[in-house]
Amino acid sequence: MKKPETNIQNTIRVALCKLGCKIFRCNTGNFYTKYGEEIKIGQVGHSDLYGVRPDGRAIFLEVKTPVGSASKQQLNFIKAMKKNNALAGFARTVDEAVNIVFPKE
Repeated sequence: MKKPETNIQNTIRVALCKLGCKIFRCNTGNFYTKYGEEIKIGQVGHSDLYGVRPDGRAIFLEVKTPVGSASKQQLNFIKAMKKNNALAGFARTVDEAVNIVFPKE
């Protein structure tokens, strides 16, 4: 069974791909082999979804459920990406994600 956040991520990925974006999921965390060995993957704080718009501009989206909250590392990562001109932010819905990726300027 998929977690609610994973369902939101997948819905956002499909919607942004339909708008011409290339979107990828980044898994971060600790996992264990069948022998109990711990494996750490990803960079702590890296956004759940990343990719590019059709014009090549970088995208970083941290996806949260309606009650989810951001970690300090996630806040710092989004801040750093924005500072470097990427489209970055926190999204709980497809509409929020689309507004981050295609801001009404």
